[in-house]
Amino acid sequence: MRPTISKTESGGYTIIETMIATSLFIIVVMAGMGALLNANRVHQKSQDMRSIIDNLSFAMEEMSRNLRTGYRYQCFEKGVGVDIIQGNLGTTASCPDGGAIAFESGEGDSTDLTDQWVYYLDLDGGKLYKSAEGAQLGTFYQLTPDEVVLDNASGFSVLGAEPPAEGGGGDRQQPLVTIRLVGTITSKGVVTPFSLQTSASHRLIDI
Repeated sequence: MRPTISKTESGGYTIIETMIATSLFIIVVMAGMGALLNANRVHQKSQDMRSIIDNLSFAMEEMSRNLRTGYRYQCFEKGVGVDIIQGNLGTTASCPDGGAIAFESGEGDSTDLTDQWVYYLDLDGGKLYKSAEGAQLGTFYQLTPDEVVLDNASGFSVLGAEPPAEGGGGDRQQPLVTIRLVGTITSKGVVTPFSLQTSASHRLIDI
């Protein structure tokens, strides 16, 4: 006669126990996968934001470097069109809150207005543009990324642009340009405000 083996003596698992263990395993795996995917999304957003900030920083560094080696600063008030800028190049001018700045590059010819560099803020579209050909139409290209929108707090402040008068009178201030880029960055549906500012002083002595 075969002996009877009880459940506790057999040491096996029932179907219900196996299903419970499998369900718990699936729940743990899904939770881990969700956390991993979320961490990957956060990392991707961080990388995208860093790339945009790097582009903005590059634009600021490019402007300040070129302004330091340039000369004959000319600041234009906000709202002035490109055609007005092009038609009025050549006269040094300061302004406290401009929307565009023109100057001769370090290797430029002061008698040739078509080689002046111009940085222009299109505040209607929220973008920053540059031309190295005297603000001629069709020569501007965009410096700021598409994800960046600049607002009206952005601008150029130029002090001491006018040359000193003969005999020691007139302007006695070394030219100084302050650049402000203020606005928002929209990346992956997230809107992030930003504010960048830098100053560039004329390298040539003009006092």
